[in-house]
Amino acid sequence: MSQQLEYTVFQMEAGWMAILASTQGLVGTTLPRPTAEETLRQVGGGVDRATRSDDHFADLVERFRSYFSGGRPSFPDRLDLSGATSFQHTVWEAARLIPYGETRNYGWLAERVGQPRTARAVGQAMGRNPIAIIIPCHRVIASGGKLGGFGAGLAMKRFLLRLEGAAAQQIPGG
Repeated sequence: MSQQLEYTVFQMEAGWMAILASTQGLVGTTLPRPTAEETLRQVGGGVDRATRSDDHFADLVERFRSYFSGGRPSFPDRLDLSGATSFQHTVWEAARLIPYGETRNYGWLAERVGQPRTARAVGQAMGRNPIAIIIPCHRVIASGGKLGGFGAGLAMKRFLLRLEGAAAQQIPGG
């Protein structure tokens, strides 16, 4: 990616978050982390070539603050998924359709993208999701009601589902 990149890093009660974007759209976001340094490492390799631009992301930062305070902001933001395979792109766009506070399983998502026998590949695509919350991979659980995997850990996945008010039966171990 040779286009100009911009980023911001910000703190809120839940921790530090970062956002990275190109001129085409969002490239990466993080989930809350304990330190700004850890957050910047998590947002992706492009941050070392990016320009910090807090003003550019002010609206999105406020929507993240609202989300982590229990609000229900929308995230219609443009995404730059140019680093993704076409399968990942399709899976991630389908995941964006999962309603707030609800869960779907990997098999459902595989069917949604027209490839019902690819639940494992769907799980792998979700595991590579670079744009947390906006692509709500936390809303995708394993069949049989298990949480499945989550890059930020199952405690964070459970936290996000509870934050959204997912029904207790939708949160394994909840």
